Amino acid sequence: MKQSAIWLLTILMALTFGGLLFIEIRYVEDIMKTREDQFTEGVKRSLYAVTGTLEMDETRYFLEEGVDAVETSSIYAQYPGQSMPNLDGIQYSFSTNTGMEGYLTIIGDNDQISRLQRDNLNIIDRSKSVKMMQENLNNQYLYQKGLIDEVILRISSKATSRPLEERVDSTNVRKYLNTELVNNGIDLPFEFGVFDKDGHKIYTSGNFPEVSEDVDNTLFIKTLFPNDSDTHKSTLRVYFPSKDKYIRQSAKFLIPAFAFTLVLLIVFVVTIIIAFRQKKLNEMKNEFINNMTHEFKTPISTISLAAQMLNDDSVRKSPGMLAHISSIINEETKRLRFQVEKVLQMSMFDRKKATVRLQDVNANKAINTIVNTFKLKVEKYGGKLVFNPEASDSIVSVDEMHFTNVIYNLLDNAVKYRREDEPLNITVTTANISSNRLQITVADNGIGIKKENLKKIFEKFYRVSTGNKHDVKGFGLGLAYVQKMIEVLGGSIKAESEINHGTKFIIILPLLKH
Repeated sequence: MKQSAIWLLTILMALTFGGLLFIEIRYVEDIMKTREDQFTEGVKRSLYAVTGTLEMDETRYFLEEGVDAVETSSIYAQYPGQSMPNLDGIQYSFSTNTGMEGYLTIIGDNDQISRLQRDNLNIIDRSKSVKMMQENLNNQYLYQKGLIDEVILRISSKATSRPLEERVDSTNVRKYLNTELVNNGIDLPFEFGVFDKDGHKIYTSGNFPEVSEDVDNTLFIKTLFPNDSDTHKSTLRVYFPSKDKYIRQSAKFLIPAFAFTLVLLIVFVVTIIIAFRQKKLNEMKNEFINNMTHEFKTPISTISLAAQMLNDDSVRKSPGMLAHISSIINEETKRLRFQVEKVLQMSMFDRKKATVRLQDVNANKAINTIVNTFKLKVEKYGGKLVFNPEASDSIVSVDEMHFTNVIYNLLDNAVKYRREDEPLNITVTTANISSNRLQITVADNGIGIKKENLKKIFEKFYRVSTGNKHDVKGFGLGLAYVQKMIEVLGGSIKAESEINHGTKFIIILPLLKH
């Protein structure tokens, strides 16, 4: 897959996850806002009902106190009623008309009619009495209304003079609040308090917060007795300590959705990382043949050069030169084996383990052998390789092959990243920095490494850009291999570098305990 395709896939997936998270967050916000609005409305209805009940309690109190002082008997007095005579055997009807008191239509004998005429006069007198009775009732109603108005005036004048603690009993307030909140679907712990017009506390429940605390979001205020004068205004304040938790619980069913989205996001990120890594591995595989050719070319060239020197009669006549060339061929053969080993290290990195065969090695002698072998290559580029064995104790417990490969790798890097305008100068130094530690320093005067790249040079597959130098080949495993082997051997390695001034690698290894 092309890199552009991977980046396009990454952008599309990132936008998809971003949109999904945005929708989920907005949905949660809407749910929580709706829940908070419902909560607020329920509390307001509850407080309205509670304050109304407190007003009714106060009215009932004054009515019960003052009712004995009012002449209730005159308010509810009833007048005795009159009934029509029962005249058996007579049919009659009574009606009223405009301008007439009333008339009777009578059917019967003369004696009966005479009696009825007398009774009719009585009935007319009685209808006049009914009229007078109605007028008396109207007057009585006006009188009663005046008495009720007087009672209301007394309630209004006396109520505000009562202490607020008596007007609003804390036990009743808690009971009313409990009932009304439950009726409105709010079953949460609460604290309450009553305050005067200046905000001074009259009384509060046990855990009611101080006024200075930031509880605006969980504090609800309702005016008590709104008909009181401004100088006697008071408020009921209710605080819900667990309101925020209650609101958040409305969205808890979305937690699995967020969890699944997070899992998908992690899987996506891991997939993209693997895709980029796989792409890098594919690129390495495509370049492997060319790089391997270069890596094997150098030792083969050295062996070939040594073989050509053996054809020289003067060289064959010199036992010392023969021994030197023989050692070069031997070391370059080892280097070929090392190149094969380095390729195999790729699988070692994946397995996170390496096989080593520890043995006691004199580091000074081992490094001196490597330096003598490598001198030929350095001198080929007009450079100089110097070894300073300053360590008096250099016996270390290492795998000789891996230890040799480490030093050889550092020297090879010094040659690869040399400066074209300056003769190559490499110095290898050993020193005892304590009674139990050996320091090995490999310093050169090459192109150096930028500070931002210095921390990455020991990463697997990482290669520092060499600008216009196109002859530098490799797998990006050299320094990663060096660091891993030094750590396996119980030591440490660090690098110091400056652009155009060279690089210094410092290895610390534990000395063999005597």
